[in-house]
Amino acid sequence: MNKKISIIGSGFSALSAACYLAKAGHNVSIYEKNSMVGGRARQIIKEGFTFDIGPSWYWMPDIFEKFFNDFGKRTSDFYELDKLSPAYKIFFSDDVITIGDHMDQICQEFDRIEPGSSAPLRKFIARAQEHYDIAINKVVLKPGLSPFELVTKETITRVDQFFKTISSEVRKNFKNTKLISTLEFPVLFLGAKPNQTPSFYSFMNFADFGLGTWHPKGGMYQVIKGMKALAESLGVNINTNSNVEKINVNNGKTIGITVNGKDISSDIVLSGADYHHSETLLDKNYRQYSESYWDKRTFAPSSLLFYVGFDKKIKNIEHHNLFFDTDFEKHAEEIYDDPKWPENPLFYVNFPSVTDHSMAPIGCETGFFLVPIAPGLQDTAELRQKYFDIITKRFEKRTNQNITNHVLFKESFCVNDFISEYNSYKGNAYGMANTLMQTAFLRPKLKSKKVKSLYFTGQLTVPGPGVPPSLISGKLVAELIDKNEI
Repeated sequence: MNKKISIIGSGFSALSAACYLAKAGHNVSIYEKNSMVGGRARQIIKEGFTFDIGPSWYWMPDIFEKFFNDFGKRTSDFYELDKLSPAYKIFFSDDVITIGDHMDQICQEFDRIEPGSSAPLRKFIARAQEHYDIAINKVVLKPGLSPFELVTKETITRVDQFFKTISSEVRKNFKNTKLISTLEFPVLFLGAKPNQTPSFYSFMNFADFGLGTWHPKGGMYQVIKGMKALAESLGVNINTNSNVEKINVNNGKTIGITVNGKDISSDIVLSGADYHHSETLLDKNYRQYSESYWDKRTFAPSSLLFYVGFDKKIKNIEHHNLFFDTDFEKHAEEIYDDPKWPENPLFYVNFPSVTDHSMAPIGCETGFFLVPIAPGLQDTAELRQKYFDIITKRFEKRTNQNITNHVLFKESFCVNDFISEYNSYKGNAYGMANTLMQTAFLRPKLKSKKVKSLYFTGQLTVPGPGVPPSLISGKLVAELIDKNEI
């Protein structure tokens, strides 16, 4: 029997769930508080410049392909993909590492930095590929209901990989600090320090070196537009400028939501919004997790972001650029161990117009700067400007050019905006970190324990942070709804 389902939010996980639920025959409506769909993956278009304001890395192309395949479609039906070559550059204080688009190139670069290091690299990535196959085909497809979901013949033989860390595995095989940073970088997408992330998550290194880095022509928002088109073709009703003010409950069962002051009846409510915020929409006795629970969780970083239009082409850079010319570990401590504004921050810069000329006017460059910071920090205009000056000065030094005199405009986004735009807990950017004690069944649940017919999806629940996991989260919760409610 088809159900009337109201979905809060329109990010990757919410759109994914909407598509699967509509395909199953349900009457699905999405309610998004902002003026455009996409959640954190929205877009700014200004003076001919196009900026993805959230996710900018397209990794794990197989996950996107599988999503659209589930509906008899392909990614190419909605957007055009280019594999980046090179994938990205990493700037250190005394060198630059270029990550090519296949393993032979990457091995040559490793050997240049540390002679003979390509041999352990190939073994490390082969192991990472095994982990990727198990993770994607076994572990992440579980709804996080029981610890026994992790018990398979494949994971049993690798149980030690959940108790060792990425950092220990990398440092066992590599001594050069630049190579260590290069191999520890991908797990930052999981939102935790490498020395707190299980080594099983080395599958992110295979996603990086094995599957490569891609770019949807026109930006990451093309994926959202494709998912929106798919959802609407399946009959999903999408409502923007629709702020959900309350999740309504009667006798322990949800009966709908209140949107812009109007009650909307529903058989099932699914929230793809921030999990902590979603529970504040319930009366206190219906909330599963206390404030102290949330305060004790390890959250992924927040970010200070700048969207900059330049009046010239920028030299000596690639599409993706990482600036690791300061102390990696000290910056991590300033995010996780002693939260404060970093003294000498690492940062990331994305120039999509280097490979996609549609994203900037002719002769100009679209620049996206990101500084990872601890969630919950003080956020002022003065601090934002201070850090813009810090990172642009270092950028100019490392790339040997002036850019500050060529800024047409800049916009910023930080902790206060993550809270106001996305109701994000403490202004975090990526959700809850995937540490050992926050993996699989130890994460907040897809199904409410206190309210019948109330569900959750997104990066604070299973599988975890990142765009591909969010697509999977939407599928998992849709399957759980069909199992429990039909």
